[in-house]
Amino acid sequence: MPMPYTKTILCLANSRKPPSGRCIAGREATQNGFGDWIRPVSARPTREISEEERRYQDGTHPKVLEVVAIQMSAPAPQQHQQENHVIDDSFYWVRRRRVAWEDLLGALERVKGALWINGDSSTYGDNDRVADQYLGQLNRSLYLIQPEQLRLVVATEGAAFGDPRRRVRAHFRLAGHPYIVGVTDPLIERDYLAGANGEYPLDEAMVCMSLGEVFHGHAYKLAAAIITRERAGG
Repeated sequence: MPMPYTKTILCLANSRKPPSGRCIAGREATQNGFGDWIRPVSARPTREISEEERRYQDGTHPKVLEVVAIQMSAPAPQQHQQENHVIDDSFYWVRRRRVAWEDLLGALERVKGALWINGDSSTYGDNDRVADQYLGQLNRSLYLIQPEQLRLVVATEGAAFGDPRRRVRAHFRLAGHPYIVGVTDPLIERDYLAGANGEYPLDEAMVCMSLGEVFHGHAYKLAAAIITRERAGG
């Protein structure tokens, strides 16, 4: 039987994940900086982390930019999501410290070409998904990037078809490529859905990009967290 082990990560995503949980992800925090990406997952087939499972002993929950120690039971790489580790849900998570904006720069990654594989777009996206048949070419599903020309767009995309729900999408360029991707960061969604439909430029921000699980034949590129200097506290 595998021995439990602890992973200490800088939390870079705490995003929505169906049916009723969160997708937590971050880079391993080491004495020498930041290492491999880690995505804690549950043992359930849907893999989302429930409210109970991601709780600190004082009843609060981890936030983006906190360094968190998590007890794991086993690695669980799957397809392009090689970063997955199944949590040991009998332990509380432990908050170690919080990271400032300047420290976060050490976790930033430079993408020189396409973000995973480009050329496949959904109805309202641009280069925002990868077909199932190509996922075997990939060995990672997470990046922390600093995109160019980032703006958030709030729109009622399906209004013409009777769908009144509003969406938040991130529009940006990276290494010369355009992207329009869905936002699953609940704090960003809350703040921007509270305002009017429109475009909102962000001059200085980092984005945690996640390539999700397969849904109707595609894995979608998602802005799992949008981290501004203000959100980082300076």
